[in-house]
Amino acid sequence: MRIEVTRSGGFAGLTRHAALNTADHPDAGHLHALALDALAPSGANRQPHPDGYSYTITVDAGTVHCTDGDLTPAQRELIRTVLGEGG
Repeated sequence: MRIEVTRSGGFAGLTRHAALNTADHPDAGHLHALALDALAPSGANRQPHPDGYSYTITVDAGTVHCTDGDLTPAQRELIRTVLGEGG
């Protein structure tokens, strides 16, 4: 499974992109579960926040857009993991 995260916005308006392939990842099962949860509809209002970040999470063929204020716990953990490890 390939997981991509793009973070944009913030005070400086910078964009950061990272991708992670879970095929050989030691925590692949957990990442797969997070990815499925992250793509599930959250019912959040997706209102942009001044100087906040916006995220695009793409997992295989599915994509979700979210902002700092409406991240689910699964999205938050997945973003942190991919941006921290992805290259």
